Amino acid sequence: MSDQHHVVLLTFPDADGWRPAFDEAQRLPGLRFAAVLERSAEGLLEAKDTFGRGAGVATVGSGLLGALVGMLGGPVGAFLGFAAGAALGNAAEEHFAGEAGAALIVLSPRVPDGGALLALEVREASPDPADELAARHGASVERIDEHTFAEQVRAAEKKAEEATDQGS
Repeated sequence: MSDQHHVVLLTFPDADGWRPAFDEAQRLPGLRFAAVLERSAEGLLEAKDTFGRGAGVATVGSGLLGALVGMLGGPVGAFLGFAAGAALGNAAEEHFAGEAGAALIVLSPRVPDGGALLALEVREASPDPADELAARHGASVERIDEHTFAEQVRAAEKKAEEATDQGS
């Protein structure tokens, strides 16, 4: 079976049960990003925690590459190259963070009152590791194909932009 890129949703009816599952999920094979949304019994939604595999790699890697190129100009060139490279890498990471925020907004209606939702972006060779994680922690599992989910996020962003344009 080839790897499948999914958004895997683990729903917890009780908000107290997500933390051990979140910590364990960080070691799932193929995990790229994890986030937890929690809704109080009164209906207030809060993003409780996030984890991104490789967070900061783009910033540091781009900075080092910029420093290497900048060495042609001496120590000052290396410093300026690192700063410019790090700024570009940081911009890429900020773009990803914005997309992740939009994705969490799309998922918010799935969070039950008094419960929590653990959302995992993962490349799965098998569904077993995530299914076993959910079973160990008493969560239900739903999988959404990455392309389908990306379309849902784009549609929500477009709808929000249209509402903003109409309001101005």
